[in-house]
Amino acid sequence: MIYLDNAATSWPKPESVYQMVDKVMRQIGANPGRSGHTMAIEAGRLVQETRELAAALFAIPHPSQVVFTLNVTDSLNLALKGLLQPGDHVITSSMEHNAMARPLEALRKNGVTVTKVATSPVNGISLREIQNAIQANTKLIAITHASNVTGTLNPIGEIGQIAKEFGVTFLVDCAQTAGVFPINVQEMGIDLLAFPGHKSLLGCQGVGGLYVHKGIILKTLREGGTGSHSESLEQPDELPERYESGTLNTSGIAGLGAGIRYIMETGMEKIKQREEELTNLLVAGLAKIPGVVLYGPPLGQQRAAVVSFNLEQISANELCMILDKSFQIAVRPGLHCAPDAHRVLGTLQGGTIRISPGYFTTEEEIETCLQAITAIGKELVEEMK
Repeated sequence: MIYLDNAATSWPKPESVYQMVDKVMRQIGANPGRSGHTMAIEAGRLVQETRELAAALFAIPHPSQVVFTLNVTDSLNLALKGLLQPGDHVITSSMEHNAMARPLEALRKNGVTVTKVATSPVNGISLREIQNAIQANTKLIAITHASNVTGTLNPIGEIGQIAKEFGVTFLVDCAQTAGVFPINVQEMGIDLLAFPGHKSLLGCQGVGGLYVHKGIILKTLREGGTGSHSESLEQPDELPERYESGTLNTSGIAGLGAGIRYIMETGMEKIKQREEELTNLLVAGLAKIPGVVLYGPPLGQQRAAVVSFNLEQISANELCMILDKSFQIAVRPGLHCAPDAHRVLGTLQGGTIRISPGYFTTEEEIETCLQAITAIGKELVEEMK
């Protein structure tokens, strides 16, 4: 199997991640922050260690501002529903994933006004349009760092400056960039940062995180046991306990810590350069195949390692099935949970094929994929004769 679906979940993982998850499950399988015995204390230490690693990765001032969640969708729901109230106004892009778009739609039906700023699949969102969209009741700017359909990057540092200038809270979804592109929440003016553990941070599925800037108080989405202030029926105010009710995914969090440590030891710039090389090789190769329609930034322009295309005379779903069954190549067809992006691209009807290489992808795998698509295209031409 040639795996080219890293935008959904990265695979394989570093060996150190597998080893850490196995170790926790076999040797440290107690509840962190509960009990006082050795296993529980060690579990708590591993959770705290990962919190510190995440804080260091994103330049978060204090580890307690890192809240562990189920995934980036859970993080975005907490940020959006915890902050916005009826009468508030939020600005977002027209190319968001449903993890952002669906909670915003639910909030819109309950009195929150949502402005979707037109976004270019080539150049990203316009800073001028964001500034023009700000109103007196604008509470939040909520933007993805990179499109999960085209890899198009948004200028989050500049957007953060605008948000700060107008006193607006700034939420960033970094699902496609965390672990590859440098993100400094302080320098970029980010107040809320939602990140997944299972993509380029190289951890397990079922764990994510949310950075919460000091002074921001979110309504809780759930209440329950936190291991602290147990005598009170009120949810504690302190971070991160306020948003971490119930037993944490200790093995998943520890695996995330191992993934972040691997990134730090390898060097993010090295990882980024590697993914850029693979993406450029892919884009250049696809552009040479007759019948291929490419979407997103052109060759040479910086993007996340996400490439969408279609092949004329065949649906994305059928092409994906042929690549899987006949060539053992794993890619993703369809709408990629981002219908707004496909409305912008004009591909809402059938979606696109998405290829997303990762750090462990090889040049040979990219070439094999290109050869397979070329062969399928030639066969389609022959059938039409």
